[in-house]
Amino acid sequence: MVIKKALLQRIRDSSSYVHLLAGLRIWIAVSSTSFLVVALWSHASQLRRLSLTETTWWWIALGIGLSWLSLVINAIGWCQLLSWLGYQGSNRVLVRLYLHSNLLKYLPGGIWHLANRLKLLQSRAGFGAAFTSVLLEPLLMGAAAMLWVALSGCDPGLAVIATIPSLTLVTPIREPLLRCIETLYARQIYNINSSHHTGTPTGALYQSRVGYPWQPLLVEFAFVACRFSGFWCCVQALSVATSLPIGRWLAAFAIAWTAGLVTPAAPGGLGVFEAVLLLLVGGQVPKASVLAVALSYRFVATLADLLAAASAYTNRALAT
Repeated sequence: MVIKKALLQRIRDSSSYVHLLAGLRIWIAVSSTSFLVVALWSHASQLRRLSLTETTWWWIALGIGLSWLSLVINAIGWCQLLSWLGYQGSNRVLVRLYLHSNLLKYLPGGIWHLANRLKLLQSRAGFGAAFTSVLLEPLLMGAAAMLWVALSGCDPGLAVIATIPSLTLVTPIREPLLRCIETLYARQIYNINSSHHTGTPTGALYQSRVGYPWQPLLVEFAFVACRFSGFWCCVQALSVATSLPIGRWLAAFAIAWTAGLVTPAAPGGLGVFEAVLLLLVGGQVPKASVLAVALSYRFVATLADLLAAASAYTNRALAT
């Protein structure tokens, strides 16, 4: 099969880079998780002294609702991305597929939600569009998050740097970048796609597309805003909102969330998000409070993932 031969060639061409990247991911995941465990141990007594009131739980409940809504917006963004790539399937089915597969991001390796979408979508949209959506979606999400950093009112130099990810979506940069990502993930893709039976040109397995994905990026921009709203509820719940301007909280959240996104070895960004958030604001806000916010947000986001998957499963059961 043409795709299998092309994937095997990518594996042979990039084996040394794949091993290096895999080792780096593992060390990053271990380091960030260890950092979080040590921080929790060091501040255990302060964490135990934090009081949870009725208002706290109302804020947490609102955060869960907003985090659930953010997942729906993210699923719509994926639909818009597929539409931009030329797929005209049912958005309702795609949203359900997206929400149902989202829980798989918590499995070790952090790529199984993408693998599941690729495996299920390729029979509907074709391998090229399915594969490109899997490669491009994290870039869109990261670019949208960094644009919020640029708009947060923080340091002007940081604002300029934060616009760089959105420039990688310009066609002359995006296409070589997708080819590089394709090469790095060739081994996983081959294992997932070993039974695929259709052919595409051997020059590229992803689907080329001229133009800038404005509409998908705008939806992801709204997704990050809604995601931050869920986080902000946790900040309010722990009564530390006045410790920093909201723009600083937004920038710290966007950077920490993006760091968790781009570290596949950490399931769901576990450990990475918390460690980066602590490093960014731990010097201005009591570390125990930052840890409490991070842990409450982890609870909120995970419960929202569970509710979204359950709603997608229920919707699918009722539709059959």
